[in-house]
Amino acid sequence: MRLHILALLSAIIATAPHALPAQSTHQPDRSIAIDSRLADDAGLRVGDVVVIAAEPGALGDTVHIGAITRPGADPSEVARREYRRLHLDHLQALTAIGDRVHRFAVATRGSAAEARAVAAIDAAAFGFRAHRSRDVAVETSATFAVVSRFHRAIGVITITASAIFLLCILLLKVDERRRDVAALRLMGISRATVVKSVVIEAAAVAVLGSIMGAGLGLLAATLVNVHYQGVYRTPLRFAVVTPQVLTFALALSLVLGAAAGALAALRLARMHPLVLLGRR
Repeated sequence: MRLHILALLSAIIATAPHALPAQSTHQPDRSIAIDSRLADDAGLRVGDVVVIAAEPGALGDTVHIGAITRPGADPSEVARREYRRLHLDHLQALTAIGDRVHRFAVATRGSAAEARAVAAIDAAAFGFRAHRSRDVAVETSATFAVVSRFHRAIGVITITASAIFLLCILLLKVDERRRDVAALRLMGISRATVVKSVVIEAAAVAVLGSIMGAGLGLLAATLVNVHYQGVYRTPLRFAVVTPQVLTFALALSLVLGAAAGALAALRLARMHPLVLLGRR
């Protein structure tokens, strides 16, 4: 069982050599891993020597940077600006709280080991409370779940409004082709053939519109991700266009386009050709 301690870095870390105490000029043997955001802000690189101290100019532990880590795509931490990850003894020295901790994470292997670890931690002392990481993720992502439902509601309203708008447009467009439909009917073309041609045309237009809309959605999602990933410096994707969404949009547009085209075509197909020509 491996213990991982995550903590807030409240210390000021200065680069060598100008910020190092006189007695700390040798290359230290101990290394630390720092957040990539700290490396960018402080101009640090792997191999640099730094001093971990609670205050500027104070004596501290001299270490060298052994690795630079990138933050994970965790929605619960996207808005946090802290630099994280310290050795336990460094954390104790900086916070001066001794052996007390607010939170620690334990990695386990398998559900059985997880259950035993939860039971052991809960029984260790009064006030100890163990939570599974997936339960914590659900609780901290509650805001994102609300936003997701809100977006789903907006999507339903948008689809309904667009379907009504599509039907109105097709009714107007098909109505403008009264003379064409009447000529086809007088030539002996059946009603079913006229309706099929209009439905196929409407479905093709709907599919073409869906492809253009998918391209626009991909472009918008890319711009959103580029902007907010730069703002929050996280690999988290804020807007995602999945194959499932594209498939659903294509199928829905095809069904709505065909249905609207059929309604518009049936309206004219039931009329007598002479009525369509205005002769009766």
